[in-house]
Amino acid sequence: MGQFAIIGLGRFGSAASLELMRMGHSVLGVDTNGKLVDKYADQLTHAVIADVTDPAALDELGLDNYDVVLVAIGEDIQASLLCVVHLKSMGIQTLWVKASSHAQHLILSKLGVTRIVHPEEEMGIRVAQALSYPMVNDYISIGNGEFVVEIDISEHLEGVPLSQVLQDQPETIHVLLVKRKTQITVHPPADFILRAKDILVLLGQLDTLKTIAPKLA
Repeated sequence: MGQFAIIGLGRFGSAASLELMRMGHSVLGVDTNGKLVDKYADQLTHAVIADVTDPAALDELGLDNYDVVLVAIGEDIQASLLCVVHLKSMGIQTLWVKASSHAQHLILSKLGVTRIVHPEEEMGIRVAQALSYPMVNDYISIGNGEFVVEIDISEHLEGVPLSQVLQDQPETIHVLLVKRKTQITVHPPADFILRAKDILVLLGQLDTLKTIAPKLA
């Protein structure tokens, strides 16, 4: 179980907090708005009101005891940046920060935070990918242009071997596993026969994965 501190309980921060709780982690929620803190007090491990632009108030939270601190402050960019500066000076090692603009992103990158999050932009990209490739259930970027994608096998691929689906890209796309109901086949062979409603998990370059997408639609 991880220990997470979420600063800012607006839409993004509260959603992240509640999902972390659902996954079994411990979450400290922090906000200047007492109504928001009261709203989530019974749903989080701890919820406190604090002025996060005040280094003394931040110090009292004991944030160095948490695995990750996420600064999820929304509209008030100045408050977000002040909070980040104070957290960095306190020696917080793993610091994720929500950015609302490219200017804020540039400043945060100079401050050396662990990761900068653009929730609206990232969600927009995910929605566009889902619209363009409806057969893709989910995907994850692992860097260097490579993605792991989860694909639903449609009815027209019933009885088709993997080799036929990947015949143009046999070496550049790696089949990690096939899930069929409760059965999982890791690194299935080329002659593995697909069934409708199988879930196929592939690894490869995004451009290459896009080339086989029409075959899976």
